[in-house]
Formats: sequence, structure tokens, C-alpha cells
Amino acid sequence: MSHTPDNTKVAFIGLGIMGAPMARNLLKAGYDVTAFNPTASKVEAFVEDGGKGASSVAEAVRGADVVITMVPASPQVEQVVLHEGGVLENLRPGGLLIDMSSITPQTSVEVARAAAAKGVDVLDAPVSGGEAGAVEGALSIMAGGEQETFEAARPVLEVLGKTIVLCGPHGSGQTVKAANQLIVAVNIEALAEAVVFLEKSGVDLPAALEVLGGGLAGSTVLNRKKESILAGDFRPGFKIDLHHKDMGIVTDAARNVGAAVPAGALAAQLVAALRQQGDGGLDHSALVRGVRRLSGEKTED
Repeated sequence: MSHTPDNTKVAFIGLGIMGAPMARNLLKAGYDVTAFNPTASKVEAFVEDGGKGASSVAEAVRGADVVITMVPASPQVEQVVLHEGGVLENLRPGGLLIDMSSITPQTSVEVARAAAAKGVDVLDAPVSGGEAGAVEGALSIMAGGEQETFEAARPVLEVLGKTIVLCGPHGSGQTVKAANQLIVAVNIEALAEAVVFLEKSGVDLPAALEVLGGGLAGSTVLNRKKESILAGDFRPGFKIDLHHKDMGIVTDAARNVGAAVPAGALAAQLVAALRQQGDGGLDHSALVRGVRRLSGEKTED
């Protein structure tokens, strides 16, 4: 059965930077959405916008047809899905779980295995596009699971994203997301190094970034991060803390399959160093702060 607004109750678990606008987009599309987040104020804000709120995962999930989880990492997915009071204990057989968190491929496989024993269908469907993509409903969604499950979930996913692709069996979405985070981290680091190089050379930085954006060096990263870097505005669209977690997934998964990721390993260390310097709560474009420090500059706290 296709999960359209007229026949689908959605439970949304996780109202963070990404989850909150995603849940609101489902609400605007006509879905009946009940949300849960450990921070009650975020649930209250969602209710004020016309959604329904729950005080626990179990309360949110009971009666739902589709459950979407959007939480920080594998331990949180395990907690809300597998543990007592979690999704699988409360979702009816035949229900659908779409985990949109960025976690290890192995965790996604374990969740799918546990869900199958309960008669629950699962997709791992991590996203790319950051806060702006979540707000605009323009995320890139990389899914892992069965074709039939993917097709049933498509109406829900089309509310949240523009590029929606089934990448293979369970865990495949997470593997593609890891590759995405590898590309993004290396790209942001290259942009950060170029910015500091240009600054120290006395070039008109806005003009330089404009012309770079029009050539082969142009990228979504440059387009999305240029203005915030120029303004020194590192309010998080995607936190360094989360990219640190993701780069751990990249390096572990690549080692497991025997793939060399030398640039990725370096980027992972630079992200980890920035986190240790106290910038873990900033946007990942704050990698420019790390390059400035390496170049002998002091950065404001």
C-alpha cells in the first residue's frame, strides 16, 4: 500500500535541526503527524504549528502506519528502535519504519533483521542537503531496502526530498551517505584552505569566490557555505560533532571493505582536531577556523 496523506498516520522521532523542518513539511503536505523529542519544548513548538505531540516514543508510535526516526547516531537509533518502549515494541505488524538518521551500515542491517522478526518493513534512508535542504523539502535521500517497501514509502519521501534513490539492500543507504560525508568533508576543507590562501594573499575574497563558483571549482558546498564563511557566521546547519561521527563511520566502513581513503582520513583528523579545539557545536564550514589556526592566526572564541 502506498503511504499517502489520506491513509497514513506518521510518528516522527527526533525534532533536531533536520528533523523539525522535515516533520513540519509532512504536516504541510496533509499527513497526520505525531512527534516525539526528548526536549519537550520542541514537541510543544510542533504542536503549536498544528502537529500532535507525544511524551514518549511508545505514545508516538502506537497507531502509526509509518515511523520516521531522525536521531544523531547508532546508539540513539538502537535506543529508540530496539530497546524496551521503542519503535519495534509498539509499531503494528505491517507498519513501516524509515530511519533517516546517519548511522553505521551494520546498525541498519541489525535494525532490519529485528524488524523482520516483528513483521515490520524497514528502509534506511539517510539524507544530504543540510538544514536548508530540510526546510525546502529538497533533500537528497539515499535508501536501502526492498523495492516494494521503497515504492510504498515514496509519497512520504517525495515530501522531504527531490533526489530519491534506492541504492541497494538494507545498509546501502548508509554506505552511500558515508561516501557523501567523505566528499563533503574533503570539499569543505579544500574550500577552507582556498579561503585562507586568498585572504593572506590580499585578494578580494567575495570576488574570488564568485568567479571560482562559475568554473570547475564550483560546487554545492561553495554555493551553500560561501556567504556564511564571508560573514563569519558558523551557526550550525550541520554540526562538526556530527561530521566527526560520520567520518568515523567512513574510515571504519572503508577499512572493512578494503578501500583506501587517504584524503578522507586526513579530513577526519582535521574535523576531530577542530572538535577538540572546542568548535564541535559549530557548522562544519568552521573548518576554515582550523585552517586559520594552522596558518598562525588567532580565532575568536
